[in-house]
Amino acid sequence: MLEEVVATRYVTPLREGGSLPGIVEADDLGTYVMKFTGAGQGRKTLVAEVICGQLGRRLGLRVPELVRIQLDPVIGLAEPDQEVQELLKASGGLNLGMDFLPGSLGFDALAYEVDPREAGRVVWFDALINNVDRSWRNPNMLVWHGDLWLIDHGATMIWHHNWPGAQASAAKPYNASDHALAPFGPDIASAAAELAPLVTPALLAEVAAEVPDEWLVDEPGFDSTDRLRRAYVDALLARAATIHERIVLDAPTPDKPSQAPGWITERLAPRHDQQSDEHSDQGGRA
Repeated sequence: MLEEVVATRYVTPLREGGSLPGIVEADDLGTYVMKFTGAGQGRKTLVAEVICGQLGRRLGLRVPELVRIQLDPVIGLAEPDQEVQELLKASGGLNLGMDFLPGSLGFDALAYEVDPREAGRVVWFDALINNVDRSWRNPNMLVWHGDLWLIDHGATMIWHHNWPGAQASAAKPYNASDHALAPFGPDIASAAAELAPLVTPALLAEVAAEVPDEWLVDEPGFDSTDRLRRAYVDALLARAATIHERIVLDAPTPDKPSQAPGWITERLAPRHDQQSDEHSDQGGRA
């Protein structure tokens, strides 16, 4: 189970898209990027963050540590921004934190070289979880102490927004043409040979078990949280074996509009210099 901490101070919002994550300090003396249950994308974003983030960590990818954060909205009373106050009021109780990586920089393909093996591992992983939010438009990667770190997995496993169509959705190819690491010649075959055998029912059940029950209750079509967890396991397990055969790497499409669902299109919009400024403030525990 994820470690649980208590938020003791709300530091500042990170104004990236509609989710409005914030930097908080906690009673373990750690500093975290906090994702809120009251944000517009809803609790499924946090479910995806836990399952995919923890899966990535177990596969040896660099993903900041995740924790459960208990929030008392009273800590935001001094925040002057009305939008932030409303978000905190709507998010009392259990939320999600990502270790803050101080001094990290937003990934820039022109400034940071990625070898084909590492690029292949990331592209294969993103294909497995159907990550539509790691494109050149919005890489969602940080460089910290010279290493590449993966962040923001809320826009993954799109099928869990429509479980009746999950099997068909999970069977679709993954178009990596616009992936932020596509220009580095990702060695997908090597990544699949290394990582696919690690994606076992036991491993997937382990990461699904880390999702708090309260983020899974009352899902239409499921009479228990255990059955819902099993649905996540089944979808990812079926995809792991053959997804490398269905990864498309064509020329990037700079003028093509985003194909992401409407609820994340704002997050996919180019952020230009703002993104670099904000990501320079991102990070993990000092």
